[in-house]
Amino acid sequence: MGSRWSSEEERQPLLGPGLGPGLGASWRSREAAAALPAAVPGPGRVYGRRWLVLLLFSLLAFVQGLVWNTWGPIQNSARQAYGFSSWDIALLVLWGPIGFLPCFAFMWLLDKRGLRITVLLTSFLMVLGTGLRCIPISDLMLKRRLIHGGQMLNGLAGPTVMNAAPFLSTTWFSADERATATAIASMLSYLGGACAFLVGPLVVPAPNGTSPLLAAESSRVHIKDRIEAVLYAEFGVVCLIFSATLAYFPPRPPLPPSVAAASQRLSYRRSVCRLLSNFRFLMIALAYAIPLGVFAGWSGVLDLILTPAHVSQVDAGWIGFWSIVGGCVVGIAMARFADFIRGMLKLILLLLFSGATLSSTWFTLTCLNSITHLPLTTVTLYASCILLGVFLNSSVPIFFELFVETVYPVPEGITCGVVTFLSNIFMGVLLFFLTFYHTELSWFNWCLPGSCLLSLLLILCFRESYDRLYLDVVVSV
Repeated sequence: MGSRWSSEEERQPLLGPGLGPGLGASWRSREAAAALPAAVPGPGRVYGRRWLVLLLFSLLAFVQGLVWNTWGPIQNSARQAYGFSSWDIALLVLWGPIGFLPCFAFMWLLDKRGLRITVLLTSFLMVLGTGLRCIPISDLMLKRRLIHGGQMLNGLAGPTVMNAAPFLSTTWFSADERATATAIASMLSYLGGACAFLVGPLVVPAPNGTSPLLAAESSRVHIKDRIEAVLYAEFGVVCLIFSATLAYFPPRPPLPPSVAAASQRLSYRRSVCRLLSNFRFLMIALAYAIPLGVFAGWSGVLDLILTPAHVSQVDAGWIGFWSIVGGCVVGIAMARFADFIRGMLKLILLLLFSGATLSSTWFTLTCLNSITHLPLTTVTLYASCILLGVFLNSSVPIFFELFVETVYPVPEGITCGVVTFLSNIFMGVLLFFLTFYHTELSWFNWCLPGSCLLSLLLILCFRESYDRLYLDVVVSV
């Protein structure tokens, strides 16, 4: 199918006639046709500095997630301190998916200008965004606008921290470390959002609505001071990361770590056309975007969903925290396993989404205990929600690696940019819809097992290929 959209040069054999079929004959698809340099390089070289580059990028992703989720865990305190309305709180969260609207511009920048320029621009946007929130001003209306502007600029940093992880791992890491590096770089953004559930409530006190008027005003000032302390701390950390990336964040190593890192890639326009016309890619992209988008929207109203089960907002926050942390740990472990046992990405996803489908069905049926008579306890709710988050969140780096393998030689940043754009479109639409229709959410529980089951079927029907891995395993021998 893919040969219709590739040029004659791209359809030339990757190997010379003397190398024989070997592993590539069974793995290589006709769509993997990027032309290698005239002299095929030997085994690549890795540098110790790759871990420093990964650390800086992961810290940037962590803080971006932390800044994005600043207001959700302390929304009641923010209402009292700054006079935020329900719409303001919802919009502060929506700036995350809204920031993905110019996603294709960041994809172009990553493809044309490389990793360093893109990361510097991203970190600079975060400096401006966190700085805007710290401007001392007494006018609450103007202060709210500055906070919204800061959240918008931080949202614009989202496309890079969510999309560039596979590009970084291919550029700096060998074939047996790529999935692990992708998992670390992509999971840290989720971990930052989870840590906001700890940082905010620990530093910012909750408002006391029963205090006398004078005491209430004193409490409001104290809460505002504590919130500003969090904002200043986040601004300082972002400035440190920006200074570190400005001082040292090379665009690429002196020598490529693998054959795939040194090979030619398709142009930006040709890459987008290839992605939109590749049925296998669209199938697996929907398998990623639909359940992850539904899960993000569901997580945003988890406290409202659990209210009929008499679960407090604090407990709902802890459920969200542990599901993300567990997903990060399991995701990195799964990626490390994928590095050791190559060619098993589809099987790993099938196992993860089988678990996600069962967990989401368990949770939904538990909430209908008047009909199903399943025990509705704190333990069952914690277990089903956390397992669901672990299975879905840990699938993200595995999906990223499978996307890149499927459409190689399309650049990694463009490939992951398209799928994260689709996922954020689903999440943004759901969050916008739930902002106005949040009185009855029982139907939303059924969306979770439905989306997970749909994704499981799409993955089951998906025909996997490992075109990038083929180059590194066969050509470099």
